[in-house]
Amino acid sequence: MADVATLVEQARQGWPRAVARLISLIEGDSPQLREVMAALAPLVGGAYVVGVTGAPGVGKSTSTSALVTAYRRAGKRVGVLAVDPSSPFSGGALLGDRVRMSEHASDPGVYIRSMASRGHLGGLAWAAPQAIRVLDAAGCDVVLVETVGVGQSEVEIAAQADTSVLLLAPGMGDGIQAAKAGILEIGDVYVVNKADREGADATARELGHMLGLGEARAPGDWRPPIVKTVAARGEGVDEVVEALEKHRAWMEERGVLAERRKRRAAGEVETIAVTTLRARIGDLHGDRRLGALAERVVAGELDPYAAADELVAGVTERG
Repeated sequence: MADVATLVEQARQGWPRAVARLISLIEGDSPQLREVMAALAPLVGGAYVVGVTGAPGVGKSTSTSALVTAYRRAGKRVGVLAVDPSSPFSGGALLGDRVRMSEHASDPGVYIRSMASRGHLGGLAWAAPQAIRVLDAAGCDVVLVETVGVGQSEVEIAAQADTSVLLLAPGMGDGIQAAKAGILEIGDVYVVNKADREGADATARELGHMLGLGEARAPGDWRPPIVKTVAARGEGVDEVVEALEKHRAWMEERGVLAERRKRRAAGEVETIAVTTLRARIGDLHGDRRLGALAERVVAGELDPYAAADELVAGVTERG
């Protein structure tokens, strides 16, 4: 069994192995998970969490790497969670993320972790919120969460990040179409990457038009900027960082940041509670009560809602 107190203290001192071990305990749903979370609780709240998402091929990993470079130039400690759909055993694109960010591998001020989403909707591993807490407690000033794919379920990144960056690229109609399908509202900052390609200006214009058709904004509301970059060459990345800092300042000034973090914590608590209840209900599949309730529903003596209420009451009383 790992000594959680020692691991947490080592993580606070910036030991990569300790950070890795803590995240592994989380991913493995260790019996020590509650102890880990209790130890981390007083140490979190200092990191600025930035979500980076977009369709495959828009340059998420390259853009994330460029953002790491920019933040390191500013003297910030940076954590990166690259959430990938592939198996943690078979590799897949996990290796691609590592290769594209390899320039930061030897930098003690950068911690990079690939996590498999394991089929979890929204492109985020179920353990991502807890992993963010580990990086926060380990002294990271900025945590970049790079997520897979793009689509309706990708709005989950908005629930995990203080600021969400949505990446698009010219010549990728699928990206604009996906945005039209319902994720435009999640972006706080929009980036048209690969801006040296033909059609970049048109993509930015179309994106601006689509944003203009969205919800009416009151004076003082945040108006998401559109920044053009060539991340592979580092062009426009400082402008992205500037946009992120402006959004952070705007949120802090209006209390939006505190409200987002409160919502994030509420969602995390709810998820843990629901998971716990689901596990208890699962334990009842071999329990007589569930079978008896099912028989009464089939016989017409009880409706499914009343049966469910009785089941929930039994589960909660048991806890």
